Amino acid sequence: MYQSFEFYEARAKEAALEAEAATLENVRQRSLRAEKSWTGLAELALRLELERAKAKQSKAEKQDSEPDLQLLKLS
Repeated sequence: MYQSFEFYEARAKEAALEAEAATLENVRQRSLRAEKSWTGLAELALRLELERAKAKQSKAEKQDSEPDLQLLKLS
């Protein structure tokens, strides 16, 4: 299931707050590891969103130019 950048970023912030509030070292370390993982997922989601937007734009540009090519073939 795909989650958005905002979802992953929010989880990373929650984990950071949990780490900051932790009194036990093992809980703090676990939360810091979780923050790192959520941040990595957020970065990946952002890259995917950007790549999808580029692909969508490229596809639209290609479709816009195709009718011109078809008109040239008919001539």
